[in-house]
Amino acid sequence: MKLITAIVKPYRLDEVKTALQEIGVHGLTVTEASGYGRQRGHTEVYRGAEYQVDLVPKVRIEVVVEDEAADDVMDAVVKAARTGKIGDGKVWALPVETVVRVRTGERGPDAL
Repeated sequence: MKLITAIVKPYRLDEVKTALQEIGVHGLTVTEASGYGRQRGHTEVYRGAEYQVDLVPKVRIEVVVEDEAADDVMDAVVKAARTGKIGDGKVWALPVETVVRVRTGERGPDAL
């Protein structure tokens, strides 16, 4: 199993959720996040005063899938989240040793 983690722009979340549902992903976790990459934040004007926004709002999406589905899930997230502009985000995969469904105690693939 793999843990797929994606950091994307918040307004692309609905597109990513739809793309994952279309390929059969039934559950995911979404967390609000903030950070920066190459864009190093940006400057905004508020009530006439200019200030630097160092941390850009993002969302972190996590989903656990079978090894065979990992590449398809990553491709779907990338396609749905891409705007072609700096700050689109990152997607990565990590191995998961085991998963347990709390309600039933099922383990491994049955717990997904």
